[in-house]
Amino acid sequence: MTIRDWIHKREIEGLATFTSHDVATAFPDLNPQVVRNNLYRAGKAGIIAQPYRGFYVIIPPHYAAKGIVPAVYYIDQLMAYLRKPYYIGLLSAAEMLGAAHQRPQRFSVMTTFPQLHVQKETSLDWNYRVSINRELLQTRNSETGSVCFSCPELTALDLVQYEQHIGGLSRAATVIEELSEKTDWKGSAENGLIAQTTIATVQRLGYILEEILQNQEQADALFTELRLMSPKLNRFPLSSRKKAEGSEVNKRWNILINTEIEIDEL
Repeated sequence: MTIRDWIHKREIEGLATFTSHDVATAFPDLNPQVVRNNLYRAGKAGIIAQPYRGFYVIIPPHYAAKGIVPAVYYIDQLMAYLRKPYYIGLLSAAEMLGAAHQRPQRFSVMTTFPQLHVQKETSLDWNYRVSINRELLQTRNSETGSVCFSCPELTALDLVQYEQHIGGLSRAATVIEELSEKTDWKGSAENGLIAQTTIATVQRLGYILEEILQNQEQADALFTELRLMSPKLNRFPLSSRKKAEGSEVNKRWNILINTEIEIDEL
């Protein structure tokens, strides 16, 4: 049996991915360089893709024309291979929640530190946090099993906290406006949602909800939960990437307004 025959056999058996270790186990007598050459040629032929070192995806027929497999097809298996918790986040999660506005160019994955040694040429956008609260995640069936993604509230907070990964606060606010049909901030202090982010992020989001999106009801609900966690609010700039000296202060959220936020027309 050749390596290509072995790959085809796995595909028939319904196995969507494999690792370098799987190949080495199946072909113990083959020289490692011969194995690498065979896998390289299979990749060039559009039979497999390698989204991460040592991890391969068998490209199914319905994706063969483009030669690109969407990350949602294999992300759960990849993270099991890496032995790390994860969730689909940011604009990719917003898209799954029906609020992407525009299809994201890269697939955002949130996982825990330490950072991974990733390939430069990849469609995966890796983001990191200290821990992941699984109670704040939702699941959905995929072609190869199921995937985890952030709930609407965590998605909104992440869009603000990691705004540099999505194109800035204006884009974050645009998507948050769409998400607001699904977000409910009551109980955010008790269920660990606010503890999953930073107080500064909550203050920034609260300012966006109240002043930019004019969503007073949700802003008030978030403010109530915020004060349960932090009775006294420290002062933070709206944008952490710009100077804040001389900026006007929003007293309720204690935010220095050092950038303009404009939402796109939906």
